Amino acid sequence: MSFFPEPPEVPAVQRGAGQTELRYEDVSQDGRLMLLGLPHAIGDLVWRKLLVHHPVTRAGHAGILPILTRFIVEGGGGPVSVRWPLEGDGRYQLAHAANPDGSVKHLMLNMWCSMTGPAGRTYGPPPANAGQQIFVGRVMAEHVFTKLFAPPAERKIVRFDIDGLPAVPPDRHAWRPPETVLELPPGARPLDELFIPDAAPVVFGLNHTDSNRHVNSLVYPRFFQDAALRRFAAHGLDPNVLARRLEIAYRKPCFAGQRVRILLRAFQLGDELGAAGMVVPEDTDKPFCTVNMTFAR
Repeated sequence: MSFFPEPPEVPAVQRGAGQTELRYEDVSQDGRLMLLGLPHAIGDLVWRKLLVHHPVTRAGHAGILPILTRFIVEGGGGPVSVRWPLEGDGRYQLAHAANPDGSVKHLMLNMWCSMTGPAGRTYGPPPANAGQQIFVGRVMAEHVFTKLFAPPAERKIVRFDIDGLPAVPPDRHAWRPPETVLELPPGARPLDELFIPDAAPVVFGLNHTDSNRHVNSLVYPRFFQDAALRRFAAHGLDPNVLARRLEIAYRKPCFAGQRVRILLRAFQLGDELGAAGMVVPEDTDKPFCTVNMTFAR
């Protein structure tokens, strides 16, 4: 899985630089940034810095919300210390995805953040390049506008009727169906021929939810990451690895009280390990989301 859509050229008003703080749990013991420590930069540098007074907020007053449909996250180098903030470059793009006949499939809000930080260590002697700015990761977030709380037949939005927003944003976004995430990277060697059910059941509670009234988007990759490590161990491989690339596509939300399964297929890619899979209901294999994650030592 090496797909990462490069950030588009956008006007200066759609770009912003700034800092984002690290939490203790964002940095691994070897000083590399955890993949799931990157997405919150989208909130700091795009939502709160660039979009807080944007007309998309008026769309929210009309019940039209940009709902996350995909995260793509790549980790960089290290070590970094939790004591120093990261520097980031963020941007956003309003766009649309098209059907084969050219009609509007979705109205989109896409975001990118690229992060650097000063080399350092939280404890112990500083590295030789202490203080030097190094690339620590990047993240892309894809959103589709929808009437989230409307009846199902009324949720899809293909035109805006909001002051300050074009009826259809002219930029076009290449839509990737969620099932493409299940494809193994070029050159990967499958360790499993089929998708294998993970042995650990998943039960969602209120502690897994957010203000959108469903399971939070970052809960799924956390569970999947643990399932992948168990799968590597089942193959007799060393699970002492760190997730370095993630693509997750969201198809349908889960809710508190729901029980789901994780199906996954392990693979090797050079010196890296990986897993592709999905979160599915207890009684079918139709995914709530699809995931592809690679790990490195």
